Amino acid sequence: MPLSMIDEGESSEIKRIGGKDETKRFLENLGFVAGVIVTVISKTRGNVIVNIKDSRIAIGKEMASKIMV
Repeated sequence: MPLSMIDEGESSEIKRIGGKDETKRFLENLGFVAGVIVTVISKTRGNVIVNIKDSRIAIGKEMASKIMV
C-alpha cells in the first residue's frame, strides 16, 4: 500500500520505492529506504508530513504514492 494511504499518526515499515531512478535516488537521499519505519504526522492539501529517522519531511501526495509500505 502506498504511503499516501496511511492515516495520520500511523507508523509503517517501507517495503520498496517505486518510480524512475531519479525519483528513487531523491527519496533515498531523504532517508526513504526499505526497512525504515516512517510515521505520518499530518496530511494537508495534498502534502504528507512524515517523521523518518528523527527528521520531519514534507512530500507531495504524488511522491508519497511511490513509497510502498
